Amino acid sequence: MSTFHGLEMARQALFAQQSALYTTGHNISNANTDGYSRQRVNFETTSPFPAASRNRPHIPGQMGTGVQIDTVQRLRDRFLDMQYRAENSKAGYWDTKNKALGRLETVLNEPSKSGLSHTMDQFWESLQTLSVNPDNTGARSVVSGRGEAVADTLNYLSKTIQAQRTEQESQIDVTVKKANSLLHQINEINGKINAIEPHGYVANDLYDDRDRLIDELSEIVNIHVTHESSGGAPASADGVVTIKLADSKGTPFDPERVLVNGQAGEYNNISVHKTNEGVSSIEVDGETIEASQFIDTLGSLSALIETYGYEKENSEDFVGVLPDMLEQLDNLAAELAYRFNEVHKDGFALDGSAGIDFFVPNEEGATITAENIRVHQQIIDHPDLIAASETMDFDGDGKNAINLGHVFDRPFADWDKESSAFEENQSIDAFYESIIGNLGVDAQEAKRMYDNTEILRSQVSNQRLSVSAVSLDEEMSNMIQFQHAYNAAARSMTTIDEMLDKIINGMGIVGR
Repeated sequence: MSTFHGLEMARQALFAQQSALYTTGHNISNANTDGYSRQRVNFETTSPFPAASRNRPHIPGQMGTGVQIDTVQRLRDRFLDMQYRAENSKAGYWDTKNKALGRLETVLNEPSKSGLSHTMDQFWESLQTLSVNPDNTGARSVVSGRGEAVADTLNYLSKTIQAQRTEQESQIDVTVKKANSLLHQINEINGKINAIEPHGYVANDLYDDRDRLIDELSEIVNIHVTHESSGGAPASADGVVTIKLADSKGTPFDPERVLVNGQAGEYNNISVHKTNEGVSSIEVDGETIEASQFIDTLGSLSALIETYGYEKENSEDFVGVLPDMLEQLDNLAAELAYRFNEVHKDGFALDGSAGIDFFVPNEEGATITAENIRVHQQIIDHPDLIAASETMDFDGDGKNAINLGHVFDRPFADWDKESSAFEENQSIDAFYESIIGNLGVDAQEAKRMYDNTEILRSQVSNQRLSVSAVSLDEEMSNMIQFQHAYNAAARSMTTIDEMLDKIINGMGIVGR
């Protein structure tokens, strides 16, 4: 052992404790940094003296030679990361769907005085009033006005929901753009890590940045993440990541849709193919995923597509939250117009003429929908044309007005019509009530599922934080511990220096 080995051992101790203090300071500095994982310096003893060999000196036992830094370890649990990202995808899906259904409930605004149900009730009341006073011009004008209110409300609902679809389409584009940007950034960090690790370095801060981006990506789409060695890296290194698109169970698709290829240093953009009717497919790495299959993957993008509309499996039909609601409103408008017009044409106007269509499309020859339904202009201009009488000979007859009022509560089976979106025993009022009821159930379910997934996500997040978050109390304790160790190492160096000074300068001077 060298004469100056004591100084070297003290020097190593000083440097080791100094590095631990620097790491502690780094933790304290990033206590509030989003996505930061606390780091810990792991110490290990250096090789003892003497080493095992045939010419080793014979001493009572091996002597310690000091301390060195083994690793600067990032405290992170991959299993908790996997759990968090799975719950994050579910929370992203249900949060997006919950917000979409909530906005739809706000548009329909039921029950309220401005909703369609109340507007139809007022229309029915005006018909009852007209049945009592069929020759009253004011009562006829009210019926005409209430009919316009029903048509205007249907027009408003249809156009507002279509505007929501346009917003959803824009949101899909923004979300896809964000996902592709995250993929690009993750691939860039993979490249930096791949350049650093083979030289023996552990890029802890780059790992944190990459994990934060992966967490953001997991909220948009469900992903499967694997770590692969970058080659010649230390055992504690995380390596590069490969990310694949996964289904709702977290299993990669077959064939695989690779989003980031860690080994190749490449990434593939997500492309969404849309038509005016909805999303037809999603493309990743040249592989197409049917929209109906992608819906089951969870994530906010899946919920946006489900809300906007998508092509059904093995079919050219498009379904979705907003398209389905538009279709139901169109069926309601068409059925209301058909039933009301049939009864209205069976009656007679105040001048004895036969009734005409009460509800018509805004363009002649078009099919009546919620967007284009309106009251016939002749009836608006001349309310006397409202066919309130059942016969043309009886003055003051209002029986047909009563029949018009019953249009709202007569079941579909009473009408001579071959096909309808209505069930046999379903009336106009019952059909609309079923629309609102189903929407309420779906919205309640989405809210409940979002609350549940948010609780689970928070629990996993708290578990992650208990492992990787910085505790200032703990760091202050560590700082004091490392400070005392540093001071002790310095004192050890001073003691050895004094001993060597005595040997070098105080010995061998007798007789001079």
